[in-house]
Amino acid sequence: MISLRQAFGNALVTLAKTRDDFVVLDADVAGGTFTHLFRQEFPDRFIQCGIAEQNMMSMAAGLSTTGVIPIVTTYGIFASMRALDQARNSIAYPRFNVKIVASHVGIDVGPDGPSHQIVEDLAIWRTIPKMVVLSPADSVEMLSALSAILDYDGPVYMRTGRSPVPDIHNSGCNFSIGKGEVLRKGKDVTIIGAGIMVHRCLEAAELLSSQNILAEVINLSSLKPIDSDLVLESAKKTKAVVTAEDHNIIGGLGGAVSELLCEHLPTPVIRVGIRDSFGESGDPKQLAEKFHIDTPSIVSAVKKVLSKK
Repeated sequence: MISLRQAFGNALVTLAKTRDDFVVLDADVAGGTFTHLFRQEFPDRFIQCGIAEQNMMSMAAGLSTTGVIPIVTTYGIFASMRALDQARNSIAYPRFNVKIVASHVGIDVGPDGPSHQIVEDLAIWRTIPKMVVLSPADSVEMLSALSAILDYDGPVYMRTGRSPVPDIHNSGCNFSIGKGEVLRKGKDVTIIGAGIMVHRCLEAAELLSSQNILAEVINLSSLKPIDSDLVLESAKKTKAVVTAEDHNIIGGLGGAVSELLCEHLPTPVIRVGIRDSFGESGDPKQLAEKFHIDTPSIVSAVKKVLSKK
């Protein structure tokens, strides 16, 4: 297992060997984002901006007008809050072709504590017009997603992650912006996850199967645009939905799914996520248990939502 941030660093190196149309911008955290792997292989395409995230966003906006694709990298808290003004007005508003890729998201950040554990980023970026918002689930999907966003003409925000996660794809993942995927078919309940929560959704489905509860598991790594058809089709079949995210339950994956279902197909929904609170410093696995985003919490949410059918 490797972390999504390491998978991102590996993917940068892999893609840079076959395409020369992008550069990487760093805010003095290359070791934390794993962009140091790219810096070692392609130093002429790596731009050190220092601890000046706002300037980095503006620099990326300008670079994008020359035809090169800037990939802005930093921690999620700095990309989503400190530099949001520049990202909104200088990148999203003119719809410049800039990719913002952030590590250290959610309580998975662990010992760095609540000052670095951003649990609001998905909500923030989903509300910015013209922004694509993504959260890949494993190293295989990360490579495919990075390739997809480089081919996409427009601004993108994408999450990576700090802790190692198991691969849920064997190989050959064909990621498409705006599309989700059914990882496990079921008829009793739909479990929708994103990012590091997807493997926990699959674990929960396996535990539930031993109790004769057949859960359909969807990887919704594209939060904006969301795969409306896939979510509605599954919810229509199961008539109960659980969402799971390492993010505030307000405005993230659970919010996106709830908005869709409320408007088109009212369905019982339970949101597994950070319940409108800040995190705290600690071991990521222990924090997941304390903040109720671990596998048993997903199982519990499924049983609760089934009682609402």
